[in-house]
Amino acid sequence: MGTMTDIHTIDNIELVFLNQEDYEEIKNAMIEAYSNMPEAYWKEHHIKSLIEKFPEGQVGIKVDNELAGCALSILVDYAKFDDKHTFREITGAYTFSTHTNEGDKLYGIDVFIRPKFRGLRLGRRLYDYRKELCEKLNLKGIVFGGRIPNYHQYSGSLSPREYIEKVRKKEIHDPVLDFQLSNDFHPARILQGYLEGDKESKEYAVLLQWDNVYYEKKTNKAAIKKTVVRLGLIQWQMRLYKNLTELMQQAEYFVDAVSGYRADFALFPEFFNAPLMAPYNNLSEPEAIRKLAEYTEEITQRFAELAISYNINIITGSMPEMVDNNLYNVGYLCKRGGGMERFEKLHVTPDEAKIWGLQGGKHIQTYDTDCGKIGILICYDIEFPELSRILAEDGIDILFVPFLTDTQNGYSRVRNCAQARAIENECYVAIAGCVGNLPKVHNMDIQYAQSMVFTPCDFSFPTNGVKAEATPNTEMILIADLDIDLLRQLNQFGSVRNLKDRRTDIYSILRTKR
Repeated sequence: MGTMTDIHTIDNIELVFLNQEDYEEIKNAMIEAYSNMPEAYWKEHHIKSLIEKFPEGQVGIKVDNELAGCALSILVDYAKFDDKHTFREITGAYTFSTHTNEGDKLYGIDVFIRPKFRGLRLGRRLYDYRKELCEKLNLKGIVFGGRIPNYHQYSGSLSPREYIEKVRKKEIHDPVLDFQLSNDFHPARILQGYLEGDKESKEYAVLLQWDNVYYEKKTNKAAIKKTVVRLGLIQWQMRLYKNLTELMQQAEYFVDAVSGYRADFALFPEFFNAPLMAPYNNLSEPEAIRKLAEYTEEITQRFAELAISYNINIITGSMPEMVDNNLYNVGYLCKRGGGMERFEKLHVTPDEAKIWGLQGGKHIQTYDTDCGKIGILICYDIEFPELSRILAEDGIDILFVPFLTDTQNGYSRVRNCAQARAIENECYVAIAGCVGNLPKVHNMDIQYAQSMVFTPCDFSFPTNGVKAEATPNTEMILIADLDIDLLRQLNQFGSVRNLKDRRTDIYSILRTKR
């Protein structure tokens, strides 16, 4: 078999598609790789069948033009098979008649590396190719039965389940299972009687799976799934307006501007419509804000019209609203495809409760849009990490935060908490606030804001976790493109994986039923 290959003498490593003419080399490589099972090589008609049925699935890796190893696979309609299947069943008694070009999963038939080429991480290259092929073909994932060749040494004292657990804890070394686990495959179940004649594994195998996070369910709808989402944040200048029409003219100006950049979302700040309280400055603060609430329905309807006419999803910021004689801080998601959904502020600040008599809302939810699932939290709510974690568990990609703060202290609370939520929940967080002064409206005298878009902190994202930032305290729009696929990659392969690594065995967040 020869000695181990010296990495310093290698000139070229390349992946190649297997051809029928390669059979003798494939056969010899298998005999070397499975020296303890000398008759366990694929016959020529097997290789020919695999290449004819699924040429993309049969690849080899060559080192200086010498075959070092191979990966063989088929496509299967996995719903037709029981999770307790055997290798004979999944391969159609080794005929590979189970292969179908309409399959939804790539099933691994074999992977082997010749002994003298081991230690060069060539097996990882073969698995990386399989993963890329899975993504290219839009398959749900990869699945196969993994041998546990060292199990025979422990079968007298350990069950297969106990053996696998000790391998995972690094208490026992298993060359095959250790390799699979290091390549992001996760054990799904134990297969008994999987491979006939596998004495080393006692005919046990581990059903291993890898999920394609980029998989998109096939649809007949004439729509394109957005993977890059463009946001338009409005940093709104507080100024006096004569009436609602004038205020909405300014709002439409911003909607027109961000839609001109083909933004998918427009985000307005909390209480952006506060200037409409100016005519009621002679009233008490609780009376004035209840007067402002009388505009909410009409403003919402106008935003709904703008969303459709400008082809953009609009998050209206927030406005006061009376429900059953109670005052709430609410907003609406107006969808460009039609329809509206309501969101509400759950936590009110001491000042809001004392001066205005605001009540906290009761409903937290995610929203399905044509750009994926989103969440919306109003200002103070971002300072309660439980809320964003609930939304993250429900699958949001982007968290929107309309806010209103009067001082840099208040702004810093919102900003720093929003950035923490992006890291904790592996999502994007966009915050938009009001700027400037409003001298003729009680309790709304000054505003401070710097609208921003935050990202997780990992190699695929900005090093400081800031995708885009507005000029502080200046009226402007902020445009940012967000790559949703990067979140999928982070969730599976990030330097740290905050969502996956939670110790749910010792803590969890429970949502109170109402």
